[in-house]
Amino acid sequence: MRVLGVDPGLTRCGVGVVEGVAGRPLRMLGVSVIRTGADLAIGDRLVLIERGIEEWLDAHRPEFVAVERVFSQHNVRTVMGTAQASAVAMLCAARRGLPVALHTPSEVKAAVTGSGRADKAQVGSMVTRLLRLDAPPKPADAADALALAICHIWRAPATNRLQQAVAAHRTTSTARTTSTAGTTSTARTTSTARPTSTARTTKGRIS
Repeated sequence: MRVLGVDPGLTRCGVGVVEGVAGRPLRMLGVSVIRTGADLAIGDRLVLIERGIEEWLDAHRPEFVAVERVFSQHNVRTVMGTAQASAVAMLCAARRGLPVALHTPSEVKAAVTGSGRADKAQVGSMVTRLLRLDAPPKPADAADALALAICHIWRAPATNRLQQAVAAHRTTSTARTTSTAGTTSTARTTSTARPTSTARTTKGRIS
């Protein structure tokens, strides 16, 4: 499994590609940060992020894209910028028909370090260890992107099993509903047909 992790942000958008499967050693294929200037118009900054992500998709051909789920913060301006960059990443993936997974910061921290409250230094340290790197990726946005990819690789098997179970349950429920509806419809038709037959018999007796 090859996953592109995206840590969205307007000024620094972390991107990292990890390859592997759950339970086996993982391999980093690349990591970087897409930067945009704060003096640029918001539209121009989003275009730069789009181009950067497209270049990474072209270069590494991932099978999945994992993006950090935007969560509420006190700084509304920061939330808006993060959400906009996140939308660009999802758009780039959808355009190519790539599945997109959203993971919260707590989920990523818990998957990589074992604690949903780990700080950035702990995340960077574990990413370095798991990918057998010489040093933690800099800046922290780059390490976070790799952590997102690692999180998705490790969580994907369980998520897929859950989705399959939900899909099977829905299929069974739909089949039961259809069967019940068919039985009810047949019963109503039979019930309606019986009075008609009786009416004809009565008419014959009178004549």
